[in-house]
Amino acid sequence: MDRFAVVAPFGDYASDVMVRFLDADGVERLGSLAQCWNEPFELASPVRSFAAFKGQKNFTGGYWAATSRSQVGYESWVERDAAMALDFDPAVVALASQPFRIAWWDGDRDRVHTPDYFVRLMDGTGVVVDVRPNGLVDESTAEVFAFTARICEAVGWQFRHVGDLDQPYRVNLRWLARYRHRRCHREPVAEQLREVFAEPLPLFAGAERVGDRLAVLPVLYHLLWCHELAADLTEAPLGADTVVALSGRGRS
Repeated sequence: MDRFAVVAPFGDYASDVMVRFLDADGVERLGSLAQCWNEPFELASPVRSFAAFKGQKNFTGGYWAATSRSQVGYESWVERDAAMALDFDPAVVALASQPFRIAWWDGDRDRVHTPDYFVRLMDGTGVVVDVRPNGLVDESTAEVFAFTARICEAVGWQFRHVGDLDQPYRVNLRWLARYRHRRCHREPVAEQLREVFAEPLPLFAGAERVGDRLAVLPVLYHLLWCHELAADLTEAPLGADTVVALSGRGRS
């Protein structure tokens, strides 16, 4: 890799950082962040492959994101959970994994870093996401994350470091993600659920007012995923007595 000029003061970071990525057509491209910051990285192909081999300690795979209606790769279950959380966020409209590789010269040596995700928010803001449990963020990693945060700020992006999700939110998110696909949305059941939960009710009791509980619950969980219905996902696992109410916002 070529050696780049020493990073200049804050305002010049975007010019001194190089970005390598595969655009939406799969064409490899290289340029400075100052030139490339407005590329639709949420449509980019992964800049590196997700390796899988016998004896591997981490788990790689693909998560189907309802937000972008595309496969999003992950290299660990922590990354998979992070992808689910991003997909669940109503402010997120698209996301991509391993969207680009950045390279810079830190004054002593060449540095490279591949963020885990790039997210596009509803207001058009770009968000770079790195996923790593807090206990595994050593000094070197912290430096890379801090640098990434600074260059994101320089071009008007956000930066997020995501660690392990808290329980029971993680359990609830994994459960609701099973019902994220649009095929779980059925009318008139969905409209009846909106009417029933206009006033807060226990989850099972509300479902039974609409019809056979086993038939209704997938639609109910889909509406929770889409934020059309709301429940507290942070205090306890979803259950029969979880209070559910009409949210008044969301997407389906």
